[in-house]
Amino acid sequence: MTAIDSEAGTEGDRREHLLAKLADLDEQHAKAVAGGGEKYVARHHERGKLLPRERIELLIDEGSAFLELSPLAGWGSDFTVGASVVTGIGVVEGVECMITANDPTVKGGASNPWTLRKTFRAAQIAEENGLPSISLVESAGADLPTQKEIFIPGGKVFRDLTRASARRQPTIALVFGNATAGGAYVPGLSDYTVMVKEQAKVFLAGPPLVKMATGEDTDDETLGGAEMHARTSGLADYLAEDERDAIRIGRRIVARLNWRKASPEPTAYAEPAYDPDTLLDLIPADLKEPFDPREVIARIVDGPSAGNEVAFDEFKPLYGASLVTGWARLHGRPIGILANAQGVLFSEEAQKATQFIQLANSSDTPLLFLHNTTGYMVGAEYEQGGIIKHGAAMINAVSNSTVPHLSVLIGASYGAGNYGMNGRAYDPRFLFTWPNAKSAVMGPAQLAGVLSIVSRAAAEAKGKPFDEEADAGMRAFVEQMVEEQSLPYVLSGMLYDDGVIDPRDTRTVLGICLSVIDTAPVAGTDRFGVFRM
Repeated sequence: MTAIDSEAGTEGDRREHLLAKLADLDEQHAKAVAGGGEKYVARHHERGKLLPRERIELLIDEGSAFLELSPLAGWGSDFTVGASVVTGIGVVEGVECMITANDPTVKGGASNPWTLRKTFRAAQIAEENGLPSISLVESAGADLPTQKEIFIPGGKVFRDLTRASARRQPTIALVFGNATAGGAYVPGLSDYTVMVKEQAKVFLAGPPLVKMATGEDTDDETLGGAEMHARTSGLADYLAEDERDAIRIGRRIVARLNWRKASPEPTAYAEPAYDPDTLLDLIPADLKEPFDPREVIARIVDGPSAGNEVAFDEFKPLYGASLVTGWARLHGRPIGILANAQGVLFSEEAQKATQFIQLANSSDTPLLFLHNTTGYMVGAEYEQGGIIKHGAAMINAVSNSTVPHLSVLIGASYGAGNYGMNGRAYDPRFLFTWPNAKSAVMGPAQLAGVLSIVSRAAAEAKGKPFDEEADAGMRAFVEQMVEEQSLPYVLSGMLYDDGVIDPRDTRTVLGICLSVIDTAPVAGTDRFGVFRM
């Protein structure tokens, strides 16, 4: 199946290009891991406290993976990369859980607008996939200078916790330090609450505000200390001796949940027929250069085995050739795949996708979308051929499909092609981006060219001479601006994906996601909107 271009230098050039991007990605991730910086990390450790990722490492099962989500949240903003919170999926006592951990080295773990967006996304994933949630709490509450952006929407955090409990999705809070003001409601609204002795402080208002509001003189321990809440208020269900004891108790709580997945265990599987490492040899540096998505598929899906004689069963291989569709298994779980081939979506591709999505729903099969598209085809011939109604049918199918969707941007994701291929606006269960990918309303050169044509037409309509020099400057400026805005870090920083990943990790990441999806029942639909014929 595979036929990597072996022209002299091609593979090496592609690999070097992606390795350079991956090195830069490591640097960006390091900014999130650094938290508030060496000074505040050292101060935190000197107090005998663990960092958020250290707490997570002790919480999850030894040797298991932690799928961190939205690590670049807030990238390019005025806030620290990572948004002062760590979120992700980890296995605790054999149970996949959504884990949220405040980073107290960043302004005491105070929540800024990006913290909220990241927390909301984590809660959405937990809800859609039926996951228990564990909150590792140590936060000074809201970032007061940005309170106008936090206060009103922030109430959704509390709503999400109570609704999760009502859905019988357990919520657990392990409190390691301050949980002030609105933050106090996280342990208050959780099903189970553990507080660390002489560290946890949970109160609606600290001593200074109490003094101002009521005139009462009090101290942290009397007002909201862990022992008080364990012995007097009853807010603490468990009193931990130290952080490690709190984590031990948290693990025992999960072990007693009697938690069960809705879906059956995956079948036995073989590793891919081709080494995922060779993905780095496949992807051109120039997104305009096409590559065969079958090569990508061959490196992420299960290889042939006794119960899976063919790794990828392609559907309609001779029709709509610029969109590859077919069936496979990934870590033993069934999946339907839609992958862009030559970039442009024509009417045939849209009709093929619509049928394929309906078939996946009829067989309760999750769908994986691999993006590398410049959008739907334009031009008089294609408009007359019905490209709008055929593209609309594809978007209709994507919008109303109820089987879980996964999306990975492996190249370009421009225009309405982003929508038809299940972009962020269509709520895929998970969406990840490769470091070479780009997404925008259209390519930088095309957008600048459109603006140039419009400006030229306006000048002609007014009978004025067209300023070619100014036009060239405008085009260069717009191309640079769109290029910068379409880069993965910008999009990931705005939470338009769940993370930028190494292409070689794609199979592992998708395997974790499919396992998470199987926590809740998978059911397709036979109810779609009106399809224009």
